[in-house]
Amino acid sequence: MDKEHLKGEAKKAAGHIKDGVGKLPGNEKLQAEGKMDKVEGEIRKTAGDVKDALKKK
Repeated sequence: MDKEHLKGEAKKAAGHIKDGVGKLPGNEKLQAEGKMDKVEGEIRKTAGDVKDALKKK
């Protein structure tokens, strides 16, 4: 697991937390930030997967 994978997982975890906390009081802005963090985390994870695949070739 490289840095991109770790950053991606951390960002996704933060996104899940923000999304969940935002749902409690109905804070739509915090929910939106959480969803964006989850998407960014998934993109970073995918970038890490691509880097790993290129290293194996």
